[in-house]
Amino acid sequence: MTELKNRIKAANKIVIKVGTSTVTHPNGKPNIMLIERLVRVISNLVNQGRHVVLVTSGAIGVGRAKMGQDHKPASIPEKQALAAIGQVNLMYIYSKLFSEYGQTAAQVLLTRDVLDNGVREQNTINTFNTLLLQYNSIPIVNENDTVSTEQIEFGDNDTLSAMVAALIRADLLILLSDIDGLYDKDPKNSADARFIPTVYGITDEIVSMCGGTNGNLGTGGMKTKIEAARICIDAGVPMVIANGDDPENINRIISGQELGTLFVPHRKED
Repeated sequence: MTELKNRIKAANKIVIKVGTSTVTHPNGKPNIMLIERLVRVISNLVNQGRHVVLVTSGAIGVGRAKMGQDHKPASIPEKQALAAIGQVNLMYIYSKLFSEYGQTAAQVLLTRDVLDNGVREQNTINTFNTLLLQYNSIPIVNENDTVSTEQIEFGDNDTLSAMVAALIRADLLILLSDIDGLYDKDPKNSADARFIPTVYGITDEIVSMCGGTNGNLGTGGMKTKIEAARICIDAGVPMVIANGDDPENINRIISGQELGTLFVPHRKED
């Protein structure tokens, strides 16, 4: 475990995922103060010489707020249209805030078929490497909802962030959520829920602890985070689920503090 903690402290290539409930208010409008704090933390990591990819949800929620809707869209075309509206606004906020800290943001929209195709997968790797290593920019990734054929193809970007982490051979994936980590029961409904600080493998028992989301805005849940952990464990990438209400938790994790739930990976291949 000491070796793993040292790996996390030295992490050079980091993927950070934020969910809809983290970057938006319950009404779907952007949580500007939290996003600004997140941007400040990421910018400082880049100033340290690290390379950071941000996977962000929230486009549909922001689109709904922009159009004055208070309910989830009923149809896929409506969802895709709201994503198109919200994505513009979300990227404008990120780009403006990152520029204020001297950083260059880049938009990367992905679908599952891109990452399942050999040629396009390699093109995606090349793009990430150029953005990170040559241009020292911050790729901001979201699912390309406007062309996805399934309502939620990746699962609120949890799976997407894990696939990106595996694709670019990241040193660490941090999932910022609306809870502190993995519990054996839903802590919102069970006072005796037991927190699980470390997971060494995705067993049937771990899977049985998970459920979907009941939120009006988000589409993921602990189940999709466990699927993301499975991908990371197999790819040799450490993954941490932590509370996103305080973006400083990112620094605490990288500094070696025991925070959130750490999923211990298999040994990473060279």
